[in-house]
Amino acid sequence: MPATLETVEHEAMGLPVAERAFLADRLLSSLGGETFTDVDVAWVAEAERRYTEYKAGARKSISALDVFAEADRIIG
Repeated sequence: MPATLETVEHEAMGLPVAERAFLADRLLSSLGGETFTDVDVAWVAEAERRYTEYKAGARKSISALDVFAEADRIIG
């Protein structure tokens, strides 16, 4: 294995689980030749912005129970 690939692998394995999952998804998506629409690109950018805010402490997390309860309230 080339030294560069070993370095990237080592650094990736040191990431938190959620970040490794995100990276794995990005890498797998790059293999399939998927084409993202403008809406897809906008959603990814929004998700990344919110995640950055959360990591910086500028955004609070919301429990899944609260999210689903709000969805039920809106739908129902």
